[in-house]
Amino acid sequence: MSRPRSNNPRSFVANVRLTDDEREDMELCSQRLGYKNISEYLRSLHARVQHDLSQETKPESQETKSLYPKKLIRSFHKTKRGEIMWGDSRAWLLNVAKPASVDLIMTSPPFGLVRKKSYGNEDADQYCDWFRPFAEGFKRVLTDKGSLVIDIGGAWIPGQPTRSLYHFKLLIMLVEEFGFHLCQEHYWWNPSKLPSPAEWVNIRRVRVKDAVNCVWWLSKSPFPKASNRRVLQPYSKSMENLLQNGYVAKLRPSGHDISSKFSKNNGGSVPPNLLAVANTESNGRYQAFCREKNLPIHPARFPAALPEYFVRMLTDTGDLVVDPFAGSCITGAVAEALDRRWVCCELSEEYLQGGLARFNPHVQPLPNGKGVIYEISPPCPMPLDKDYSLPVDGGEARPPEMSRRHDPAKAVQIISAGDEPIRRVARA
Repeated sequence: MSRPRSNNPRSFVANVRLTDDEREDMELCSQRLGYKNISEYLRSLHARVQHDLSQETKPESQETKSLYPKKLIRSFHKTKRGEIMWGDSRAWLLNVAKPASVDLIMTSPPFGLVRKKSYGNEDADQYCDWFRPFAEGFKRVLTDKGSLVIDIGGAWIPGQPTRSLYHFKLLIMLVEEFGFHLCQEHYWWNPSKLPSPAEWVNIRRVRVKDAVNCVWWLSKSPFPKASNRRVLQPYSKSMENLLQNGYVAKLRPSGHDISSKFSKNNGGSVPPNLLAVANTESNGRYQAFCREKNLPIHPARFPAALPEYFVRMLTDTGDLVVDPFAGSCITGAVAEALDRRWVCCELSEEYLQGGLARFNPHVQPLPNGKGVIYEISPPCPMPLDKDYSLPVDGGEARPPEMSRRHDPAKAVQIISAGDEPIRRVARA
């Protein structure tokens, strides 16, 4: 979902009188907390104070609703089972939709990154404040047995190889402030994702590539409707052999008591909460349509298999599925193909124009090739034929060979740009 560009750029400079000791202490604190300068440090402190004050004077639900009237959203396109809405999804969640009418919210909001993207995203340190009206709307529209599924990627703290906690803070806020229950966390592993962040993975080589997104599955009650029988995966070769030749029931060394029921054929195995889905589509109907119409291709689409998994497991035919950050509307296309009702909301008209390719002249079929199996190597599979010395500074300085290859001025730019993962995939 695109966010409007800032109408309030940082153009004002304030002078703060400090002693030498005060400035030295503040610079040291800034560096230790991962901020590039005192300005970032002070803005962060101010954001925390604002958050504390907002908790003391949290607006009532009716006041929040008045901030997002119905006029902020309108119908863009309708199909047999669903509707695309153009505008602010908070207006739909708080004022248009009927309370307790949605069975599944399947979405991927703009991530809280440290650098702005073309599709719009929020600052990591202010993410929870921005998200609260959406959370209030989610709580309002979900049925008691409904589910909220949020695909959200992580972010790196500027200038250092350490991670932001914003997506964990979001999860805690949803549970502790809004009363949601964490049913289970999933992790979307994208086998095709490029090594990133490049600065820490490829250049200084002090981190491994970041290849998973967190997917929080939450609900209003501890017992939302769900069935893993809808998402079974093929048995492994060893399990097929066990089913064919039988199994001796016994107590395993791990302490698990494996009964004779273990050898029952249930049609497939229960999948793990690691979802292996490569996001490699680059020449499909959607992309071709956007190129033909000279429309921007959404840079952060998630693959159809991701919403399909949760729509199948958490909803019945005819249930209502909603994506409040719809992007190119792939959640709606999946819901339409699976005979669910759906609503997709998006701020960018251009992204919605491109998303029409998923429905015209008919709904885009779900992708084939689901039998692809990805392998995960065990830890340390390669022999260590050379004793690589660990950098004593933990990678704080660039390797000498990289410093010789790059102009110092350019090196500074690469460092400041390399603290964030390459976001080739995320959401639809």
